Amino acid sequence: MPNSSSISEFLLLALADTRQLQLLHFWLFLGIYLAALLGNGLISTAVACDQRLHTPMYYFLLNLALLDLGCISTTLPKAMANALWDTRAISYAGCGAQVFCFLFLFSAEYSLLTVMSYDRYVAICKPLHYGTLLGSRACVTMAAAAWGTGFLNALLHTANTFSLPLCQGNVVDQFFCEIPQILKLSCLQSEYLREIGFIVASVLAIFGC
Repeated sequence: MPNSSSISEFLLLALADTRQLQLLHFWLFLGIYLAALLGNGLISTAVACDQRLHTPMYYFLLNLALLDLGCISTTLPKAMANALWDTRAISYAGCGAQVFCFLFLFSAEYSLLTVMSYDRYVAICKPLHYGTLLGSRACVTMAAAAWGTGFLNALLHTANTFSLPLCQGNVVDQFFCEIPQILKLSCLQSEYLREIGFIVASVLAIFGC
């Protein structure tokens, strides 16, 4: 059986067997991707250019739009390229980078949503203290904490996942690299790993991009 040292690439899930369906998936993904780029791009431009939107709520919304752009840009372009060029391969390093970037952006987005809920709580329950509790420095600090939390979480999980020996082949049962599918390829098929993979898959399914 191959181990992690001999694996140079992974094979992603093929979404279709026929060339016509592959091209259909490409155009479908392209439409979704362009819609996401347009929507989040318009939000980012409006918040950045309109002085009236330079408030904590819209500042966090700008960060959320940027994270959403990064999140969808981590997975869809590779899936579109594979569908267009009729291939399934992604390099070992590329798979690791995809796992890290997706987890980083997803975790940061989840943390930022928590910060945004706090912003709304203060605005509703403590309106007289809103300017004090959510000044410009506090907003930048909370946004930076959300990004930093995502980075640290992604770094730890990616390093832990790709440090495991892989001996169950190199076929990833998903159209992008994700931790639960990589764990399935590990030699350590323990109940602990299966539980971790199930938890991560459940969280991604609920809060995924």
